[in-house]
Amino acid sequence: MFSRKSSAPARAESACEPSAAARHWPQLVFAREDSTGADERIEPPSRILVVEDDFLVATEIEIALSDAGFDVAGVAASADEAVELAESQKPALILMDVRLAGERDGIHAAVEIFRRLRIRCLFATAHYDQDSLERAKPAMPLGWLRKPYSMASLVKAVRGALSELEA
Repeated sequence: MFSRKSSAPARAESACEPSAAARHWPQLVFAREDSTGADERIEPPSRILVVEDDFLVATEIEIALSDAGFDVAGVAASADEAVELAESQKPALILMDVRLAGERDGIHAAVEIFRRLRIRCLFATAHYDQDSLERAKPAMPLGWLRKPYSMASLVKAVRGALSELEA
């Protein structure tokens, strides 16, 4: 019986051995001030405003953009709300649905936002016609994403639009 008690502490001590700790604990890595790239600034994630009046679609977009590393500045369901959020949040880009609840549509909102704040949009819509293209020209859209689209194509389109803004 005495031998069983004395073997238990031996097992506990062996669990703290370096080889056992390396298998079960994360390894700490320390950065050095003189390391390559240490003087480079890490850019914060790009802020994207989502304008979509369908709650489920807006939620799916918000999750996809967040998972892709973007900062969702907010979700607006109407043109007026989009203008207010753009003014208060100053996003880098707006993902804008054309058909919105209320009197004004996404194109009206995009034109107003661009004139006031110089923030450009990527339109996401099933209503892609020549009239919409002409009405949207003053907003200088970064592109048109046709519905229905996959979340992967959405993220790709947002990255492309942001690249165009940086160019």
